[in-house]
Amino acid sequence: MSVLKRLGTVAGVAALAAVGVTAVPHDAKAWWRGGYGVGVWVPPVVVVPPPVYVAPPVVYAPPPPVVYAPPPVAYYPPPPRRVWIPPHWEGPYWVQGHWS
Repeated sequence: MSVLKRLGTVAGVAALAAVGVTAVPHDAKAWWRGGYGVGVWVPPVVVVPPPVYVAPPVVYAPPPPVVYAPPPVAYYPPPPRRVWIPPHWEGPYWVQGHWS
């Protein structure tokens, strides 16, 4: 009987010590930054159902009609007009007449 009393007393003291260690104010840390309470790393347990993959509905659509149209006509603008520049002086230099 005395062994059971001692075991109960030791268990009670250990429980009070655990409560005291948990109740001590400390910095708020997430589980991935150092753990809860005394630094025990315990990740949170998340229980979710597995994802359900459903096939999209099958919708019948007739194929589009085939249209044979001629290719578009290419448009090339006319080349820019060239202008004759008569001979002239540019500062101390004589410039012959030429096309722009």
